Amino acid sequence: MDNTITMKRFEIVIGIEQLDHLTDILDRCAVRGYTVLKNAGGLGSRGMRDPGDVLLEQENVMVVLACKDDQAQRVVNELRPALKSLGGMCLISDCLWVEGPAVSY
Repeated sequence: MDNTITMKRFEIVIGIEQLDHLTDILDRCAVRGYTVLKNAGGLGSRGMRDPGDVLLEQENVMVVLACKDDQAQRVVNELRPALKSLGGMCLISDCLWVEGPAVSY
């Protein structure tokens, strides 16, 4: 495909209480853009998280980002040891970025 850039897509699901720690890691890796989706629900290592449960104070967030291979490896190197304390999960897949403003990649 013309006008696309091969990248790695990260989908990271963590508790909202860990979001500052994750964004610090992404800052250290010079990640220039990501999206935070709040109120993510599901079943994982910390049990069920239901965003519709008004009694449940803990919520999940999903952070989505894309970066080139060399930067993706830096993110993995920083993120891997932190995942034990962050909990949650991280998925990485190949993707294509439609070329546009270079601000966020």
